[in-house]
Amino acid sequence: MARIIDGVCNITGERIKEARQKARLSQKALSEKLETQAVYVCRGSVSRIESGERTVTDIEVDAISKALYVSLDYLFGR
Repeated sequence: MARIIDGVCNITGERIKEARQKARLSQKALSEKLETQAVYVCRGSVSRIESGERTVTDIEVDAISKALYVSLDYLFGR
């Protein structure tokens, strides 16, 4: 079950969206890149992650950082 604190499910969504747009990838294209790492996140889930509505697991955020060629520190806003 997702843990929700003050209505926010994750703190990385905004940075993920920013990095995805800088990489000129659609949400679907990011979803497909994640699939090559055996991480299955559909396009709708990417949208919900970016908006902060869906939690993102440690495995997912690691795969996203690799797919977008950004550091985990960047995604966590450090």
